[in-house]
Amino acid sequence: MTTKHSVYPRTFSHIGISVPDLEKAVKFYTEVLGWYLIMEPTEIVEDASAIGEMCTDVFGANWKKFRIAHMSTGDRVGVELFEFINQENPENNFEYWKTGIFHFCVQDPDVEGLAEKIVAAGGKKRMQEPRYYYPGEKPYRMIYMEDPFGNILEIYSHSYELIYSSGAYTG
Repeated sequence: MTTKHSVYPRTFSHIGISVPDLEKAVKFYTEVLGWYLIMEPTEIVEDASAIGEMCTDVFGANWKKFRIAHMSTGDRVGVELFEFINQENPENNFEYWKTGIFHFCVQDPDVEGLAEKIVAAGGKKRMQEPRYYYPGEKPYRMIYMEDPFGNILEIYSHSYELIYSSGAYTG
């Protein structure tokens, strides 16, 4: 039974990311971000199996097939990498003004080092240099990047709670 007093913060389970090449994405996310591969790339087909019917519920009829790999971050958040047969690379993958998720963020104390690893692996910087939230005061910094497939990711040097608990925009 749910009551109005049972509201509590849910934990984050996983995120799904669409990529054009599943093997290259698995290589990037394991070698550059250090995520764990917990289920090898697998083909899922449109059929009467439990997973087939579940996907039809989500995608509608005639999705035919896709490939998926399951990964996990160091703090146990799941990442599903999807390679769809009709996958498209939008010319502009940063339409931040449109409803929907426009980035995900990872945390690494070596923001600059991880940014360079991402560039070396075929990604790119969306900002030239990391920005400080409290210049000259605290070492909290961030940078926006793209993975090699055009997905937008951000890197934080410190935890979300540390950065925003001090009122990052109010100083």
